[in-house]
Amino acid sequence: MSTDPRSTGPDRTPAGAGTGVTGDGATPDELAFDVHDLPGGAPAVLEAVLMVADEPVSAVRLATVLALPTAEVEELLAGLAAEYRGAGGGRPRGFDLRELSGGWRIYSAPAYADVVGRFVTDGQSARLTQAALETLAVIAYRQPVTRGQVSAVRGVNVDGVVRTLAARGLVAEVGTEPTSGAVLYGTTGYFMERMGLGSLDDLPPLAPYLPDMDSFDGVDDAAEDHQ
Repeated sequence: MSTDPRSTGPDRTPAGAGTGVTGDGATPDELAFDVHDLPGGAPAVLEAVLMVADEPVSAVRLATVLALPTAEVEELLAGLAAEYRGAGGGRPRGFDLRELSGGWRIYSAPAYADVVGRFVTDGQSARLTQAALETLAVIAYRQPVTRGQVSAVRGVNVDGVVRTLAARGLVAEVGTEPTSGAVLYGTTGYFMERMGLGSLDDLPPLAPYLPDMDSFDGVDDAAEDHQ
């Protein structure tokens, strides 16, 4: 009679239960069942969790939730990602499983961005204005920057636009400029997630066409003098 390696006797015990570890040092909550026994097994359980995740989830956290070794979860994630891309002759899905910002999350596939964008923005009045997009671009490519420096690049006052971007969680205060004490702004993790970026290095090569922020040293001091 064959023995299931995940069974410890007549009463089946989930991997890691009782010891409180997943086999690689992580400490999961004990489960009253084995995820492999659920319909579709561990891959389906991962899909169910990722479907409700509103931010990237690390493999370690997923391993803890499923009470599985992190290495096994990483292998399952890679397999699902390949399956969704149509590896092995399967049908490419309309969604991707990607690792971004230190975690995994399901996203709509880039090939359908135009259609998805049309659906998302159709009938909405809350889309970013051209001024907001231009301001966001300057901050993204030249961060950390002050509002005065962004205003100098764009040629208009951007105080209101920066407040709007901050309210939407796309930019945030990241410090102060040593000389003037002006607030420095940079993009947020939410911005990275919305843009589908793993790091700022993944931004398209636009930065060389923007002026160097050193050429705007003193603009914040001048702004203070006129207040």
